[in-house]
Amino acid sequence: MIQQFIELGQGYGDVYELCELIKTNEKRFHNAFIFISDKGDKKVASLAVAFKAVGESNFMPIYICREGIPYNIEKPSKRIAIFEDTLNEIGKKAIPMEVKHSSIYSETVLYYQHLIGILRMNHFIPPKQ
Repeated sequence: MIQQFIELGQGYGDVYELCELIKTNEKRFHNAFIFISDKGDKKVASLAVAFKAVGESNFMPIYICREGIPYNIEKPSKRIAIFEDTLNEIGKKAIPMEVKHSSIYSETVLYYQHLIGILRMNHFIPPKQ
């Protein structure tokens, strides 16, 4: 199984696009994630959704809105609330995970490889075949 992150933007429109992908691909839904990381003295969140492969393609897309959302557990962001409401509509919940911020990696590709390793190790996505 080949897993690959597909990055959307960080704004409201991008979160709405991610939510629309969830609604229109409900049968392909695999897992949703809220990746929480520290950037300086602030916490930021990334929203992501993994979809099952289509047919025999052996390709699992993981759509992500990376680190553009301030994260505060006491006062959740409207973008996180929209994401969670969409997941509730299809009877699913996001898996929250504390991860390192992407800025510590020299390339975004390395950050995504790290996340894929974490997701595979925790059995949130299938292993590489």
